[in-house]
Amino acid sequence: MTEHLRVTRDGAVAVLTIDRPEKRNALTAAMWAALPGVLAGLADDPAVRVLVVTGAGPGFCAGADIADLLGGPDAGDPMAQLRRDNLAAQAALRDFPGPTIAMIRGHCIGGGVELATCCDLRFTDPTGVFGVTPARVGIVFTPTSTRQLVRLVGPSTARYLLYSGELVDAATALRTGLVDRLLPAGDLAGEVRRFAEVLASRSALTQRAAKEITAALAAGDDEDAVEELAARWYRETASAGELAEGVAAFTERRAPRFPWRGQATGSP
Repeated sequence: MTEHLRVTRDGAVAVLTIDRPEKRNALTAAMWAALPGVLAGLADDPAVRVLVVTGAGPGFCAGADIADLLGGPDAGDPMAQLRRDNLAAQAALRDFPGPTIAMIRGHCIGGGVELATCCDLRFTDPTGVFGVTPARVGIVFTPTSTRQLVRLVGPSTARYLLYSGELVDAATALRTGLVDRLLPAGDLAGEVRRFAEVLASRSALTQRAAKEITAALAAGDDEDAVEELAARWYRETASAGELAEGVAAFTERRAPRFPWRGQATGSP
């Protein structure tokens, strides 16, 4: 556990909570810098199959702490170190080996959107409020953050959000693809937990394959390279016994007991 970054585990599901509710869970420079290490510890834990990212109290994350934006030692680029730490945190979340879900209540602004869009899935409830706000403070959103946003909502909606900095409600976020599910008030935590347990019961290798293949397709990778990636993952699921167990469980009308439970260190 790191200050303001709280980790809990319940079976195969880990929850990373941004825990600074008195500041609407705004991330300090130190919190951005600590995130990759926290995520690495969870990624290396063979018991963790699914990661949920959320915020303490009524909000998800109000973004970077404004007080830290100009705190760097380089007067010509005072955000240089913060930007490096921000990008490292995004990469660590985006590359987390298991499925990741952002559970969003209340404000999800700026850096909060960056974190949410690096998760595989985003669930919210009617309290969700979303904004991409660099134009309010004169910041240029990084290409990495912009790319993630464009992949989810398309270039037109991304421009709308980036140009204006306006906040949008949960229904608009669902309609534009910024979130995947909008749940009734009071149902969010229970449904996220239920769905996380479903994910934890499925083939981890199939999920790893799907994660890498969808990322490669979204990045526009060469078709032959994507085909080879899929073929390597297919061979891995077969050799690990995942495929045989899945077929046996289906035939015997029982829940599968997939043999591969650890976290791989890379693609097969």
